[in-house]
Amino acid sequence: MDGFQDTFYKCFIKDDRYMMMLDGIGVTIKVALLAAILGIIIGFFIALCNLSKKKFLNIIGKVYTDVIRGTPSVTQLMIVYFVIFASVHWEKWIIAAIAFSINSGAYVSEIIRAGILSVDKGQTEAGRSLGLNAKQTMVNIVVPQAMKNIFPALGNEFITLVKETAIVGYVGLVDIQKAGDFIKSATYEAFMPLIGTAIIYFVLIKLLTIGLSKIESGLRKSDAR
Repeated sequence: MDGFQDTFYKCFIKDDRYMMMLDGIGVTIKVALLAAILGIIIGFFIALCNLSKKKFLNIIGKVYTDVIRGTPSVTQLMIVYFVIFASVHWEKWIIAAIAFSINSGAYVSEIIRAGILSVDKGQTEAGRSLGLNAKQTMVNIVVPQAMKNIFPALGNEFITLVKETAIVGYVGLVDIQKAGDFIKSATYEAFMPLIGTAIIYFVLIKLLTIGLSKIESGLRKSDAR
């Protein structure tokens, strides 16, 4: 027991090393949240490209999803950071979030596309018969109905995104994972920092899962049972 306490003290209390973990939590949340917001925006437009009757837009959507889904996220992160934004003096976490949003957008686009296609075609026809144009029908009728099918999958994508941000250390950001690595290197203790990192991620994901479940329940209150 004394050995456990000594190791815990050395890893988290001594030199206020716990502050490094707390700062890492903030970085993880910032990157994941901004990436999720931008990813949904990108995904929506790519989904519209994939659903469009214009061949040019279809090609753009297909190439985008194929390239992003066919390459590792860590490679995309380094390309965005060290190549595309190499001369841009933005904060590191913003650039990292953009990289993750580009990656997430490809997966979100498929989620949105499938959700829109799940809405009965009769709903679109009904909107058009009421005098709405294609854009108005999509925004006012199709998308609100599709959201109930889309939201659970979007929630899962956000959860995945939180865990994927563990690679931001490759571009010099100190997130939860990188903070744990620094503590491990400073103390020569592997078990405690790694278990601490895992517990923090588990708690974050659990809280996020509970919150998303409550939102989903609210969206489905109007469903007929």
